[in-house]
Amino acid sequence: MSGFASLRLAFSAAVLGALLCAPQASAQGAAMPAQTVTLGPSGLPLPRFVSLKSGRVNSRVGPGANYSVDWMYMKAGLPMEIIQEFDTWRRVRDADGSEGWINQSLLSGRRTAIVAPWQRSKGGRINLLDDPDKDAGVVAILEPGVMGSIKKCDGQWCEMTFDGHTGWIAQSQVWGAYPGEKVKN
Repeated sequence: MSGFASLRLAFSAAVLGALLCAPQASAQGAAMPAQTVTLGPSGLPLPRFVSLKSGRVNSRVGPGANYSVDWMYMKAGLPMEIIQEFDTWRRVRDADGSEGWINQSLLSGRRTAIVAPWQRSKGGRINLLDDPDKDAGVVAILEPGVMGSIKKCDGQWCEMTFDGHTGWIAQSQVWGAYPGEKVKN
């Protein structure tokens, strides 16, 4: 057996022994909360939602101006989910699941959301209500994929504005606010 192979075998045995001899560690890990907040280098939570500042934003394949442009977004206010940070660059995901790197100077903390983008091709309509109650009156009827500005979310309902119409929509029907998240814009 070569020296490298025996070293690898010894290391594997040491790791296995440490795992078998430390059952308390796994019991303590089970007692930890299911989800903890991760802070990025900026000190802000990851992941988090933001929006595009400009109507022309390049999404690059890597974190820097030397990386090629993979996609250009042409809609100011479009919600984005920041999933990683590197220096002044943010790795983002859009409502369709596409990912890329955008400079932080092109992102805004203003919260926007897209109504049920997962239902775009299925048709259907979603009611914008005058109160945060499923039996409330209808202010407007929204098509899946329409974008609006979030005024606030209470964890179950979001008050939003769509083309001058303000009302409430179930938080589960928007991409731009996490389930249970409270937002005050």
